[in-house]
Amino acid sequence: MVLSKTASQTDVSVHSTFASRYVRDALPRFRMPENSIPKEAAYQIINDELMLDGNPRLNLASFVTTWMEPECDKLMMAAINKNYVDMDEYPVTTELQNRCVNMIAHLFNAPLGESEAAVGVGTVGSSEAIMLAGLAFKRKWQNKRKAEGKPYDKPNIVTGANVQVCWEKFARYFEVELKEVKLRDGYYVMDPEKAVQLVDENTICVAAILGSTLNGEFEDVKLLDHLLTEKNKKTGWETPIHVDAASGGFIAPFLYPELEWDFRLPLVKSINVSGHKYGLVYAGIGWVIWRSKADLPEELIFHINYLGADQPTFTLNFSKGSSQVIAQYYQLIRLGFEGYRNVMENCQENAMVLKQGLECTGRFNIVSKDNGVPLVAFSLKDRSRHSEFQVSDYLRRFGWIVPAYTMPPDAEHVTVLRVVVREDFSRTLAERLVLDVEKVLHELDALPPKLQAPVAVKATEVGRHRDCRNGKKTELETQRSVTHAWKKFVLAKKNTNLVC
Repeated sequence: MVLSKTASQTDVSVHSTFASRYVRDALPRFRMPENSIPKEAAYQIINDELMLDGNPRLNLASFVTTWMEPECDKLMMAAINKNYVDMDEYPVTTELQNRCVNMIAHLFNAPLGESEAAVGVGTVGSSEAIMLAGLAFKRKWQNKRKAEGKPYDKPNIVTGANVQVCWEKFARYFEVELKEVKLRDGYYVMDPEKAVQLVDENTICVAAILGSTLNGEFEDVKLLDHLLTEKNKKTGWETPIHVDAASGGFIAPFLYPELEWDFRLPLVKSINVSGHKYGLVYAGIGWVIWRSKADLPEELIFHINYLGADQPTFTLNFSKGSSQVIAQYYQLIRLGFEGYRNVMENCQENAMVLKQGLECTGRFNIVSKDNGVPLVAFSLKDRSRHSEFQVSDYLRRFGWIVPAYTMPPDAEHVTVLRVVVREDFSRTLAERLVLDVEKVLHELDALPPKLQAPVAVKATEVGRHRDCRNGKKTELETQRSVTHAWKKFVLAKKNTNLVC
């Protein structure tokens, strides 16, 4: 289903300047045209409109890969007409996927024997991977409860409030209660102790995030494993852990090899990772790996034979392109461990350059951590005259797409800007961004008071609580009021910044 809206209520036709060399008649905007047009005209019309899209390399909101080597582009184009689900027709592509699954499983320290095959599957992205992992946990929990003669109609999953929206989708679509650990000032990831406190006999798993989308921070999976092991011993439960390593799965093994977050921890039963993020492949490709065959219920696997041979499949969709699978294999063998480490170290170094540049302005607090996903999340020290939403809006004038957003409960009064440092974000771009941020701040500082007044009026509409001693707002209430006002202001302008 596509939720769409018309861009224009008055002009229902598409006009093109240069395509008029081939066609003069306007095309209907929202209906299929009656007649064909020359291929040159179709290309030119679409190309002209796409010019108004943002530059992917300047889209600092996204974790998704925006550059690959030309050789890999050629391989992807050569395979673009292959439907991956036809495994019997494309056995080599299937073999390449299996190689990727095993390489990633070994990267995550899966306990495999010398000749033992890993258990995993390629997906469209981490969202599908999380759905599959969640279904496996739900079915295993249900089977166990049925065998014990206990109710199995109220499963729940424990996460931090910082999880990506795909976890909320899983919970809603597959009728699983989502129990969220709230955030707090200065601590923007799931607290393992509070998470374990929420675990009960109906908990199908605890989901830990290796690389929060909010500030790039890794959650403490090792501590979670220890605390949950102790609770399982006391209660007799067998509550497992899933690690959502969408962003950090291709970072931690290369930058922090001693960090224990993966299958080295006994309760970690499955891990998902996005190949199209720091796996360095174009969207969309993801992977989900299980610790062993016992962790993936057999009844979830379908066997089909009408495409030529018996084919086991465990996916939410059926047809899928082969290009991204081939591209992932290309990157794994092209770069190797050394190459991935070099890329991640370079990203981390560029993130530090950006962080230091922003700190030198004296205007920002850095919210992200040095250890984690190479990104910089930062907030204004002084929000009395302008907000992070204004900074984000003004940066678009220079071509930069930098998201501004509020933290989840109970830290929603904190607003941050976030820059994701990918492979194609160079040191020169980092230095250029700092200069443009300084220009934006200078422009905002120079705004006359009358342009600031509407925001002040909006701010008075919310947060009516006052300090009982002097009738004035506390500093925290003022900050929340301004944040709430700017959220309304941005929505009113329909100027949304997506957190990817």
